[in-house]
Amino acid sequence: MNEYNLSHREFGDQRIIRVRDVMMDAYVMVEGVMTVADAIVIAKQRQVKALIVNKRNADDEYGIVLMNDIAKQVLAQDRSPKRTNIYEIMTKPALSVNASMDVRYCARLFERFGISRAPVIEDGKVLGMVSYNNIVLNGMLHD
Repeated sequence: MNEYNLSHREFGDQRIIRVRDVMMDAYVMVEGVMTVADAIVIAKQRQVKALIVNKRNADDEYGIVLMNDIAKQVLAQDRSPKRTNIYEIMTKPALSVNASMDVRYCARLFERFGISRAPVIEDGKVLGMVSYNNIVLNGMLHD
């Protein structure tokens, strides 16, 4: 997160806070063929609530798996995490946001599509992750 170098612009009395200003630079990228069990280990080690699933090729799209997805689609359905692959439960394509998006529009997008976090993409590359938490805690009261 860029705390001291905000890329905002004054708009009347209101500053425009960009997704890049509030996002978390840290993210975890996994392969779709990884087992859910291995993904849980990585998520726990890295203390993340979501994993970005890498593209298989240049024409593919990123996917995303939230810990909620694992709870709902593996645990609640009594599936084995050692025999379930990430590609079986991921959301693909992942709804992503551009780093230069105004955080107000990002929050509206989240609300409209019922999501709570998304990969931040710029020039086709993942830069980080953004969540409601990031927007509220890092963006709403910036001076």
